[in-house]
Amino acid sequence: MAATDGARRRSRPPVSPTPSLTTATAAGRRRAVVAILVLTCAAAAAFVIALAVGSVRVDVASVWGALHGSGDDAAGAIVRELRAPRALAAFATGGLLALAGTLMQVLLRNPLADPYVLGISGGAAVFALAAMAVGLTGWLGPAALTGATASTLLVFGLARRPASRTTLSATRLLLTGVVVAAGWGALIALLLTLAPETQTRGMLFWLLGDLSTAAAAGPAFAVLAASLAAALLLGRDLNVVARGDDAALALGVAVPQVVAATHALAAIATATAVATAGTIGFVGLLAPHALRLVVGNDQRVLLPAATLAGGTLLLLADTLARTVVAPLQLPVGVLTAIVGVPAFLYLLGRGGTS
Repeated sequence: MAATDGARRRSRPPVSPTPSLTTATAAGRRRAVVAILVLTCAAAAAFVIALAVGSVRVDVASVWGALHGSGDDAAGAIVRELRAPRALAAFATGGLLALAGTLMQVLLRNPLADPYVLGISGGAAVFALAAMAVGLTGWLGPAALTGATASTLLVFGLARRPASRTTLSATRLLLTGVVVAAGWGALIALLLTLAPETQTRGMLFWLLGDLSTAAAAGPAFAVLAASLAAALLLGRDLNVVARGDDAALALGVAVPQVVAATHALAAIATATAVATAGTIGFVGLLAPHALRLVVGNDQRVLLPAATLAGGTLLLLADTLARTVVAPLQLPVGVLTAIVGVPAFLYLLGRGGTS
């Protein structure tokens, strides 16, 4: 009897994956590929709209000719020298904010997190405004990076548990970030109060989000590409960390190193976005939350998808900001807040019901 049972066990065929699991995985991959393709096409369409729409209308054929160095000289100058640099800067800034927001949300395991919650944006804005107040407008980038780094180190230092030098609580980190962000907000108000009247309007307009002075988008795009590549390398570990620190440690993930690297990437991305266009809200909050409902929570898909969505969102918002009350221009941060509040409330309600 024992020999017969052993023969039966040896003759059993190998267990294959269940058809439902394989089908679900394939469907998820197809959905992710379709989402990336759709977002890429949307970004290209938004870029064409940004180049064509303005106080002077330029048709699509003239836009194409201007990008290739041919066609009407006036249209070419408008497209190449005015609209294209601003459109590229808007897309890079939106992508950086969305990337930073996605990293913050997975790190804190909270879909309401964004660069503003932990004070990263506030620290970058304070140091950049201080540079503007003393006339060092050419040092906005280094000043914003210094402020973002200082804010990150401050939040990390204050959020560490007294009994541990390595473990960080997501709740403690979030609460510390909210307090630090409030402190940066008070310093911003102080700088605006003490600044000369001739500089106050420019500082306030920049603080609300201003892409009119973004002359070169190359540095922002370089930082965006490098930050996204580094984040994708951490994608597998971030998927595990999203399930909890204890589970990640049990699976061999170096949680403190992953958390520190994620914070560093978010700080660099936020500082670059602030130095390029000032403080712009809701892009880093809305884009990751919306894409998570579509592509799921796999960071290897969500990170590039949210980056494309954030860039497209800010590009369209900036196009609307400079045309809706032309020849006047609205601060793009005001427009993203006006549109972002009802849109996020709708997505939040949809996510809660599903």
